[in-house]
Amino acid sequence: MERLDKLLASTGRWSRREAKRLVKEGRVLVDGIPALCAEDKVNPERSAVLVDGADIGYARQTYIMLHKPAGVLSATEDPRQRTVLDLLPPELRRRGLFPVGRLDRDTEGLLLLTDDGALAHRLLSPKSHVDKVYYAHLDVPLGEEDRLAFAQGIVLEDGYRCMAAELALLGDGGEVLITLREGKFHQIKRMAAARGSRVIYLKRLRMGALSLDGALPPGGWRCLTEEEIAGIGGWK
Repeated sequence: MERLDKLLASTGRWSRREAKRLVKEGRVLVDGIPALCAEDKVNPERSAVLVDGADIGYARQTYIMLHKPAGVLSATEDPRQRTVLDLLPPELRRRGLFPVGRLDRDTEGLLLLTDDGALAHRLLSPKSHVDKVYYAHLDVPLGEEDRLAFAQGIVLEDGYRCMAAELALLGDGGEVLITLREGKFHQIKRMAAARGSRVIYLKRLRMGALSLDGALPPGGWRCLTEEEIAGIGGWK
C-alpha cells in the first residue's frame, strides 16, 4: 500500500504538492471513485488510478533516459559537486534511482538511471558485452592502421589488452565513432592515447538498443517508453 500523493509523484509527472491539489480538485479517481484524501493508502497493482480520466501509468520500477552534460558526476550524491540525480525533480530523486554504469565527469551523452538493481547487475556484469557507441573528437586524426589496431584490441599503458572495438572514421579521422563492449576506467581516452591522440570531446550515443533521444538537450531527461523498457530487459 502506498500514499496516493506519493504514488502520483512517483510517476515523475507531478510533485507531491501538485498531487494534493489534483485530489482536492476531484480530478483523481481510484477504482472509479473520486479520491477524498491525498494521504489515503492505495495498492497501485490492484487499483485503477486515473487523473483527468487517464491512467497514471504506474510502474513498480523506474527507467530514466538522461542526456548527461559535461561537469556532472555519474553518482547518486557528492558533498561538493553536482551529480546526475541533482538534474531530476525531487519526487524522482526519492525513488532511489542510480546510474547504470558511469560516464566521466567531462563526458556527455546517454545515461540510464533506474531503481532496477537486477537489470543493473546484468548490464554491469563482466559477462555482459553490451555495445556502447561513442562520438569522439580527437586532436590528432586517426587512420586505417588505427582502425585495424582497435579491431585487434588496443594495449593500454598498463599492459591491459582491450577487447576488440570498432573505430569508424568520420571525415579526416579527427572525428570518429567508437563501439566498445566493455567499460574500463577512462577507456576511450586511454585507447586514443595509445595511438598518439587525445580526446577533446566525448559523447555516448547508444547502449545496446537504447539510443540517446536527439530531442533531449544536455541535462534533459525522460522516462523510457514501453518499447525501450522491453528492449533493455532483453539485454544479456
